[in-house]
Amino acid sequence: MTPTAPTDNLPEEHTERVDLPVLGMHCAACANRIEKALGKAEGVTQSSVNFATTRATVHYDPHQTDLQALRAVVQKAGYNAIVPQPEETAGSTDSLDDAQNQAREAEYQTQKTRFIVALVLTVPVAFTAMGSHLIPPLQNILNGAWRAWFELALTTPVLFWAGCEFFTGAWTAARHRAADMNTLVAVGTLSAYLYSLTATVAPQFFHGAPGGHSEHGVMVYYEVAAIVVTLILMGRLLEARARAQTGGAIRALMGLQAKTARVERDGRETDIPIEEVRVGDVVLVRPGEKVPVDGEIIDGTSTVDESMLTGEALPVEKRPSDVVIGATLNKTGAFRMRASKVGRDTVLQQIVRLVQEAQGSKAPIQKLADRISGVFVPIVLCVAIATFVVWFIAAPTDNRLTMALLTFVSVLIIACPCALGLATPTAIMVGTGRGAQGGILIKGGEALETAHRLTAVVLDKTGTITRGQPEVTDIVNLGIDHPDPQSQILFWAASAERGSEHPLGEAIVRSARERGIEPAQAQSFQAVAGHGIEAQIEGRQVLIGNAKLLRDRGLTPDEEAAQKLAEQGKTPVFVVLDNNVVGIVAVADTVKNGAREAIAEMHRLGLEVAMLTGDNRRTAQAIAAQVGIDRVLAEVLPEGKADEVKKLQAEGKVVAMVGDGINDAPALAQADIGLAMGHGTDVAMDAADITLVRGDLNGVAKSIALSRATVTNIKQNLFFAFIYNVLGIPLAAGILYPFTGWLLSPIFASLAMALSSVSVVTNALRLRNFKV
Repeated sequence: MTPTAPTDNLPEEHTERVDLPVLGMHCAACANRIEKALGKAEGVTQSSVNFATTRATVHYDPHQTDLQALRAVVQKAGYNAIVPQPEETAGSTDSLDDAQNQAREAEYQTQKTRFIVALVLTVPVAFTAMGSHLIPPLQNILNGAWRAWFELALTTPVLFWAGCEFFTGAWTAARHRAADMNTLVAVGTLSAYLYSLTATVAPQFFHGAPGGHSEHGVMVYYEVAAIVVTLILMGRLLEARARAQTGGAIRALMGLQAKTARVERDGRETDIPIEEVRVGDVVLVRPGEKVPVDGEIIDGTSTVDESMLTGEALPVEKRPSDVVIGATLNKTGAFRMRASKVGRDTVLQQIVRLVQEAQGSKAPIQKLADRISGVFVPIVLCVAIATFVVWFIAAPTDNRLTMALLTFVSVLIIACPCALGLATPTAIMVGTGRGAQGGILIKGGEALETAHRLTAVVLDKTGTITRGQPEVTDIVNLGIDHPDPQSQILFWAASAERGSEHPLGEAIVRSARERGIEPAQAQSFQAVAGHGIEAQIEGRQVLIGNAKLLRDRGLTPDEEAAQKLAEQGKTPVFVVLDNNVVGIVAVADTVKNGAREAIAEMHRLGLEVAMLTGDNRRTAQAIAAQVGIDRVLAEVLPEGKADEVKKLQAEGKVVAMVGDGINDAPALAQADIGLAMGHGTDVAMDAADITLVRGDLNGVAKSIALSRATVTNIKQNLFFAFIYNVLGIPLAAGILYPFTGWLLSPIFASLAMALSSVSVVTNALRLRNFKV
């Protein structure tokens, strides 16, 4: 986001952030004017207005200003703002969104009524003006004395009632010494109307003008003013409907939330609105219901469909003390839970808020469009005036005023900069929304734009490439005589490790229990720091440890078997029973399913992939070989991870860092783009630019591909908007007339202008088909 310059150097901790839905914006110039007005307001440190979302994001000092004062600033600029209720700044934004949607719908219905009335009145005006060309037998009737007065009577309400917002908007802009789209439309249509009105009421002013469609022998252009207003109103309706579709992702996310919750209060079960649930409430969830808020199960068991969060199709079994997330679907059993997070603190509301903030942000590429739109309208006015003067001088005397007027109006109408203002924000809205639907949360337009330039990706090993939970992978029998030697080896190892808190020991105990083997209780237990464990179990001496521990005890470990396991990235643990080496238990942090395919997809995108880990180089290289990684950065201490990222950046690479732990946060912040796995810590996700909610490594490639697709879409939109004006303005100015005798009618100019905005939004909507 590129905010306006702060008016006060206030510490960030003293400011608050609020989103204000703004009503009445119709072009990028409107958004820029509101942004500047808010940026200059007392107590405001940052302001950003997004034309596509029609929201103003304001950071302000609550000791110097308040929401009503901010609303007054917007109103003074000629617009209106919806102010959230006090509870909405801390809780869910549902009612604010509802209020904005209601206001937008009311505004849309008003525009629709004005358009219908304008259309009904414009059709006969257009018929009387053009009917003599279309139906020659009607020429004498349509060119009668009554025609100009008839068109005047119908055009006046079209212009000043149906199109009144153009004139009020132009006047508001003029009062602020500015000009916008409304200025262009108002000046253009009013010029055609006043010319025609003068020709109707006082034709003597145009003595010597060529014969035309009135009994005075002076041509009138009421149909130009009426049709231009009607077509622009139609374009705004089409644009409003198309833009409404860009917010579909937010609505889809909000639709996941339950509307009510069954809560135990005063010994009774009561259904209450979701907004009234409080932290600590006991909530009952029955089969087939959505979990209303985040919390912990008190009693009962069930399976919960968490696909909206994790993407996993299979339901997850839930028992007492397990955490459940709001908006997930309870499938089989009933349970009671205690609410731990409500309102905007729930996972779903945090996701919605991140998406809203991203959609309200500005990408650096938008700076160009903002700068151009800020000076575009005054330049167009100058070009239109110059066009009028040139044609008034250069055109033949008998029709110079007509040609000057037509080209003047055409230039004004075709140059409206709506498409330019919509080019970037609509693509960001759709792109970030589509990402959220696929579990990719992009923090803002800047992250979205930077991600498309990435050349290297650094993956933290534990929890990113691997599961982050060691597992028993192999059990090697080295001499135990038993019908099921592997179970026996695992029994003795697990019994010795039963009291251990080491991750390897926990993995051995967990594996034994998963196989139905219950470890025995050790009579004595002693940890040998850094090497293993010695224990007395069922009267037998058990030693668990590495090769060095065995050599220290005068035993001979099978170095060859251990070496083979180590080369596969596994940690060999020897099992010794009564001074006899009976087996090896291999433990490894196994690679996640799909990791190899995900890394192959990164390679397909032209990215260099490196793995960053604190493990020894041999283990790290074994994991890298399994998944096809190019570069291994091993034996890196937590505090050195950020330095490794710096080294890659010093090589000229644009680096993404992917991690999930607290020790990854400095590296995530150092990288050009930080991606946090969604199952990671809050610290890691706060430091990241992109959060992969599903914790799926495939999300890395998808997020980068989505960024590239979105930036490509933005560039296409900007190209369409620029080329439209580059080609349209000279055509409207009559550049082809000396060669072809052809002039662009203001009617076609208005149609082209209306459709240009719709085409930009429609192009952005193609991102909804991106596969995430």
